[in-house]
Order: sequence, then structure tokens, then C-alpha cells
Amino acid sequence: MNAGKRARLTRIGTDGQYVIVPMDHGITMGAVKGLKDIESTIDAVTRGGADAVLTQRGIADRVHPNKNDAGYIAHLNGSTTIGPDENDKRTTGTVEDAIRVGADAVSFHINVGSTYEREQIEELSTLTSEADRYGLPVLAMAYARGPEIDPEADGYNQAVGHAVRLAEELGSDVVKTGYTGDAESFQHVVESTSLPVVIAGGSKGTDEETLDMVRGAMDAGAAGISMGRSIFQHDEPEKIARAVSAVVHDDADAVDALREAGLAVEA
Repeated sequence: MNAGKRARLTRIGTDGQYVIVPMDHGITMGAVKGLKDIESTIDAVTRGGADAVLTQRGIADRVHPNKNDAGYIAHLNGSTTIGPDENDKRTTGTVEDAIRVGADAVSFHINVGSTYEREQIEELSTLTSEADRYGLPVLAMAYARGPEIDPEADGYNQAVGHAVRLAEELGSDVVKTGYTGDAESFQHVVESTSLPVVIAGGSKGTDEETLDMVRGAMDAGAAGISMGRSIFQHDEPEKIARAVSAVVHDDADAVDALREAGLAVEA
């Protein structure tokens, strides 16, 4: 890894651990709760301890004045929930575009096992080569998704492990993927790659469920989270960001993290 990548990775994480809040959902879902006034949301989550925020490059001017010295990641592909197939992610920018808008890293989504796997493999490979020339880290959002993949089936963690290994094989620097439900099964995923593994937020649950998931991932050896709606759509995004950060960076348990952040704990 070159010096530029090492330096920029320190801007999007802390001591090799990551609390990233992706807010690229404006392309996917539109101006949903938390994204209309994205300036206030970015200010809140970064005050709460997020190491970095992530958006599509067109939002960069709304990011930088409000991110409280946190890192910025430009996401470079996307699709919509109202289109014919949300798994068909298409390129939305280049490494040079990301540099022009002040990004510290770029990210790219790939659905391993989907109909579009071949194209997305080629596109991620091209992106990592280009980013390496500029010393820009790549966060690969590598999911196991497709007609033959059942998240409820035995061995799902094998498919997720395959996805994160693919991300490393293609030259990524950090990999995001879905949590497999418990620390024991997720350990296989973490052990499938030498890259730092961060988990996605998944379906929005209670605060305690969210923190339990983060705790389980960290116990399995994960390097943190890249969690969107569970944070930016929270009624108190600063507080939930602070609680998640406590689990990731301070090794807190879920209940203690919630209490210290000022969030209610279920009886």
C-alpha cells in the first residue's frame, strides 16, 4: 500500500476501525427522512463520532461545510428502487471526479451472485486500478445477492465470505458486507479476507438490536460499520452515532453504549 492510501485511510477511520455513515440513498430511494436537510444530518452524525460520511459526488458541496473534520467518501455507482432491478448498479462517476470533489476515498457496490456480477467485477477491477494510481482507497460494498442466494439458508456465510474475498482479489482496501446474524457465522466472513471488514446496517430495528449487531460483528473480528438508515433516519442521529462509535472504538457493550449516549434501553 502506498503512502497516499495509508494517509487517506486515517482520514476515514480511527486506528484501523471505521464508523462510516453512507447517505447515498438519494439516488436509490429519493429524498427520504434524514436526507432532505442532509446538512443537519451530516453535522449530527459527525458530532456523534462518525469517522466518515459517504454520498454520491453531486452532494459534496453540502457535505464539506458540515462534516466537522470527518472523512468523506464518494460513492461511484447506483440504482433506484423504482427501476426494473435494484441490483443493476451503474457507474455514476470516476476517480478523478471524486478527487475533484475532495473525497478521501471512493466506494463501489457489487452484487456477487447477481445477473450483473460479470459487469460489476470488471468495473470494480478497473476502479481499483485507477484509484491505486492516485493513492485513493477503495471501499468495496460486496454483497452476496442473487437468484441462487438465500440469506436464510445454511451456508449463507460461505457466500458472504466469497463476496468479501472477491473484493480483496480485485484490489479493494476496505470491504463492506451484510451481517450473517451472529458472531460465530460472521467469523468465517472476517477470516475470508485480510481486508478490514465493516458491516452494513441491514433492516432498521430497535436501537438495542442495532447495537447488538454491531457488538456481534466486532466480537467476530470486524473493523467497524458502514451503517446508513439506522443512523441517518434515527430520531436522534447524533446519539445513535455516539452509541455505535462507543461499541466500535471503545469496545463498549450494547446496553452501556446506549445509556452513555442518552438513549433509552428496553426493560
